[in-house]
Amino acid sequence: MGRHWWIFFATVPIVCVAWTWWGSYPAPEGPGWWFNMNSASTLGKEIDDLFYLLTIIVTVVFLGTQLALVYVLWRYHEKRNEKSLFMHGSHALEVLWTIAPAGILLFISLYQMDVWGRYRMISTFNKEAMSQPIAEVTARQFEWRIRYPHPSRKFENLKAVEDWLAKPQKDDLHTVNDLHVPTGKPVLIHLRTQDVLHSFFIPDLRVKQDAVPGLVIPVWFDAIKSGKYDLVCAELCGWGHYKMRGQISAENEDDYKKYLVELEKRQEDDGTKSEEAEETVATAAGGN
Repeated sequence: MGRHWWIFFATVPIVCVAWTWWGSYPAPEGPGWWFNMNSASTLGKEIDDLFYLLTIIVTVVFLGTQLALVYVLWRYHEKRNEKSLFMHGSHALEVLWTIAPAGILLFISLYQMDVWGRYRMISTFNKEAMSQPIAEVTARQFEWRIRYPHPSRKFENLKAVEDWLAKPQKDDLHTVNDLHVPTGKPVLIHLRTQDVLHSFFIPDLRVKQDAVPGLVIPVWFDAIKSGKYDLVCAELCGWGHYKMRGQISAENEDDYKKYLVELEKRQEDDGTKSEEAEETVATAAGGN
């Protein structure tokens, strides 16, 4: 190989790192190739930090191996016409490149334990959120069915929550593909599936949990600012998987309570006018 090939192999990693660095900026500051937007949840920010840490480690290893390749191409090109030296191997090097990756993996596994524990271990969930779940979300081909407890219902303990999950109540509120949550505090939903394996995924909040047949899985998250966030299925669940899309509507506490009141009115509306409304219409008609 010619001596100038080292220039090509030195340029490629520089271009790759620069291109990736620019693409890592979320929209609107950048193209948002990694994340569409900055995390809208507190735990999501910690997950992003882990992601960037892993990226930095991989980048350092990548640049190190490329630097070694460039040095070999520059130092031992064919024009030197030197005789190659045969070596059986180096035990010291083999031990080094075994211990170093093992140490890095051990560091990563220990470093991420706190974040993983807060996200996945029920014992670390917020107690108030656990005792007052905002909804039950049932995945089915191909939609998200949402059941809220009536706004007047207050759960005394986890046993009351389990009873509510096991036996739907007459005054429960129901909707499809639009989960409303209050902002500024941890909220908890209970996730289940009616048919096959689905995956509850809110990219902008960095929330992802499989919905497994036969299981009711508590999932907590928080939204630090109001807005609408995509709710998608991240598990291939059948021919209509591509259209299984809903939204998370995050709003302040007052707007959230107003939404539940309006949802109750819509649910109880049987399509007929009340007697009072009919009398008002009749009076107005008679006056004309």
